[in-house]
Amino acid sequence: MATKLKNLSDYNPNDIPNAEDKIFGIVVSEWNSDITNALLDGSLEALGKAGVKQDNIIIHYVPGTYELAFGAQRMVLNHQPHAVICLGCVIQGETRHFDFICQAAADGIMQVSLNHRLPVIFGVLTTNDLEQAQARSGGKHGNKGFEAGITALKLI
Repeated sequence: MATKLKNLSDYNPNDIPNAEDKIFGIVVSEWNSDITNALLDGSLEALGKAGVKQDNIIIHYVPGTYELAFGAQRMVLNHQPHAVICLGCVIQGETRHFDFICQAAADGIMQVSLNHRLPVIFGVLTTNDLEQAQARSGGKHGNKGFEAGITALKLI
């Protein structure tokens, strides 16, 4: 595994712009909520380090990862944020459902970003098992939600 000995959430604080006057939307999947709530905590931590005011962070929940793109589009249209962070977790099962959900979520999120010319960040874990998801949502491999927050900050 390429990430076996790395914490991928390491960052240089000098690379984070001040964003106290920016508005961020975060769309969070309710499916695998233990994982997605940990990702949300990571994103909020990253935005906080950049000075984003709590009142400038709008959080909406959707049922699952498949619905993130629609949630992001509604976020853009209703709140006009400077960036949207999409957080989800799809864990491999015994069927091909995993492949369809992951591909649809990635394509949909990208489409919202390109259609609205706005950073819409793919903060979705696509893991083989729960242990991998936990390792990437605050465990030994850092927090991909934090990384998604840093990505949003850099792109605005």
